[in-house]
Amino acid sequence: MESECRRKWKARFALRRDILKEFLAEFLGIFVLILFGCGSVAQAVLSKGALGEPLSIHLGFTLGLMMAAYIAGGVSDALMEYSSGEFIVTGENATAGIFASYPAKHLSTLNGFLDQVAGSAALILCILAITDSRNIGAPKGMEPLCIGLVILAIAVSMGLNCGYPINPARDFSPRLFTAMAGWGWNVFRAGGCWWWIPVFGPMVGGAVGAAIYFLFIELHHAEPKQQEENNGQQKYEIITLS
Repeated sequence: MESECRRKWKARFALRRDILKEFLAEFLGIFVLILFGCGSVAQAVLSKGALGEPLSIHLGFTLGLMMAAYIAGGVSDALMEYSSGEFIVTGENATAGIFASYPAKHLSTLNGFLDQVAGSAALILCILAITDSRNIGAPKGMEPLCIGLVILAIAVSMGLNCGYPINPARDFSPRLFTAMAGWGWNVFRAGGCWWWIPVFGPMVGGAVGAAIYFLFIELHHAEPKQQEENNGQQKYEIITLS
């Protein structure tokens, strides 16, 4: 009975167009990333370090990327208690940084852009290596874990300047939310109009990372037939030696 009901629901409501399926998948994926990632930041900031630290934030974003589905909701007053009821973008009690990235005081616009290009290039470079079936690659089903560990590596090695947004959707959407939720449009003006760097920097970095992997690794892969011959020759050599 249950399977019959499920088939009816699937026949009536299941999406047919791939673009819509991909949209829902991306929507849910980004939601989970923001939920775990920004949640770990909020816990660290609002508890003033009592219930979180940089490492817990890194783990929050790493696990958020790895998780497939998790939905939670609710209303908390912790934000209002922390900032005395004010929605502050910059300063000691700022809370806008819970949702989007802002540059450290020492970071210039150029260095911030290069930071995002480098981080995003490293991410794409590693993802291409992990998913390349003609390289060592990762075991099937382990790709999300490996990519999550790449995010963790970027977090602990490149997070000083501005965190590690390295994804336009991860930064712009929460920033837009804060603009409409009470922090105002200063979230786009803060840090010398910083907002565009986590949007366009990763786009450039993605192209750079892909180009580096292609030029250094993928371009030099053996053709499938030649690769099979090489593998056969290696096996023959092993048998001969044994």
